[in-house]
Parts: sequence; structure tokens; C-alpha cells
Amino acid sequence: MRPNTYYHVYNHANGEDNLFRCDENYHYFLNLWAKYIELVAGTYAYCLLPNHFHFLIKTHDLATIESLQNEFGSREVSVSQLIKQPFSNCFNSYAKAFNKMYNRRGSLFLSNFKHKEIINPNHLSVIVTYIHRNPVHHGFRNRLGDWPHSSYDAMFGTKTTRLKRHEVRSWYSTPKAYEEAHKQEVKLPDTSLFIDY
Repeated sequence: MRPNTYYHVYNHANGEDNLFRCDENYHYFLNLWAKYIELVAGTYAYCLLPNHFHFLIKTHDLATIESLQNEFGSREVSVSQLIKQPFSNCFNSYAKAFNKMYNRRGSLFLSNFKHKEIINPNHLSVIVTYIHRNPVHHGFRNRLGDWPHSSYDAMFGTKTTRLKRHEVRSWYSTPKAYEEAHKQEVKLPDTSLFIDY
């Protein structure tokens, strides 16, 4: 991973397991996300589903990332590792707490987290819409606004948020354009540009 770069970050539960079994799990995961990931990236959109999740992030600039070097003591680590380590800390912390809560053992996640660099700025609104449409696409809800574990409603809401919603708003011409884009099934220009399980 590189500084000052947009990424689609995602992962899936191992096997038939779920990552989130109750509202408390979703909230705890988002609190860990804020604690760890905000050190290295801003969050633009997200959706948490029972067995997988999606985020759109942009990593911070090089100076901000390099300032984390002190966390590793005298050991020199690469910029990529400085960025990836908080993700590892977040997901490991969540898995340990989840396993303890449900008296389970073994890997919670299918694999290490996945991340796809979003190179074309024109794809940013497409990936936001793709992320937000997941609850409808997977049959958890009929309407986007009915799924509570997504950033969909926050984009044009008035509540305080950690999301970079002003930037996301700028990718759609109006709130109406945002709504209209989300009503249609997303046709990804090239699926491999966005996701690869």
C-alpha cells in the first residue's frame, strides 16, 4: 500500500461463519476501525454485512505515515508496512474479542484483508455506489436506507461523522444524483479493478 492513495478494502468471514452476529459486534468493529485505521487513512464509504465488509479509504500523505515510525521503536519498517500494520491490529483485535465473546477458536477471516487500489478518479463514485448497494444486492434489505451498518444515509445527513463525506458529495452533482445512482444496479467497468476474492 502507498500513501495518498484510494483503496477498496474488503474481507470475508472464514467458511460459513459470520463476522457480525449482533449490533454490538458492528459497533465494536467500527470503534476499532476508528481507533486503528484513522492513523493511516480517511474513510469515505463503508458497508458491513453479516459475513463480509467493504470500505473505501484514502491513505494519508507520506509525512503523516512516516510519523508512525516511532510506534516500531528503532526497527525500520517500510512505508507499506506502516500503512498495513494498523489494519492487522484492527482485524486481529476484533477477531480475538469475537472469539472470546462467542467461545470460538480459529481464524475468523477468510484471509488477510484485501485491498484494491482505485487508480481512475472516475471510478470513485462507482465504488461508493457498489459498496452501498451490497445490502440490497445480497438480499438483506429491499431499500438502501433500511440497512443500519452502512454509510449510505450519512453522506447527505446532518449528524457529525468521521467520514470524508464532503469529498464523496463532490463526486455526485446533487443529492438527487446520489440517490439516482444508488437506485441502479452497479455495472463495474472491470470487476478485477475493484474486487478479487
